[in-house]
Amino acid sequence: MTSTGENPDYKSAKSVYDFTANNIKGAGIPLSKYAGHVLLIVNVASKCGLTATNYKELNELYDQYHYSKGLEILAFPCNQFNGQEPGGSDEICSFADRQKVKFDLFEKIDVNGENTHPLWKYLKHKQGGLLGSFIKWNFTKFIVDKNGQVVERHGPNVDPSKLTSHLEKYF
Repeated sequence: MTSTGENPDYKSAKSVYDFTANNIKGAGIPLSKYAGHVLLIVNVASKCGLTATNYKELNELYDQYHYSKGLEILAFPCNQFNGQEPGGSDEICSFADRQKVKFDLFEKIDVNGENTHPLWKYLKHKQGGLLGSFIKWNFTKFIVDKNGQVVERHGPNVDPSKLTSHLEKYF
């Protein structure tokens, strides 16, 4: 379960820094800890056809920009698309370890529906999609600038390696 006690109504939030999310170990992480960093926030799944490419390229982006530019990648497992993230935190961690994930992994959440995590309500509110603001599939990516503002949204069909020119605008 996600803790939403500290989270504001997504419509009144000023930035992503107003939110808290539980990391994969269940600890509440105030997103204000990422202030001053460009963020790439993505919903992930371990059993999706897009998983291998996305995990590999997210790691490559992390290697390319984390130490040199301060990029932070926040990955939120989600099981809302064909049950492609069925496991609990232990299974997700095991999978992430096998993928040699370096970026920050959070607890499994809902990105659509009445139980949508408040952060994801905010992301969708600030950057709606072409066919509606709902998340359509795994690996939807949001770019957040150094001020915590949601500046871009990219669909699952955009591989992380294609985001370099987009990210570089915000460093």
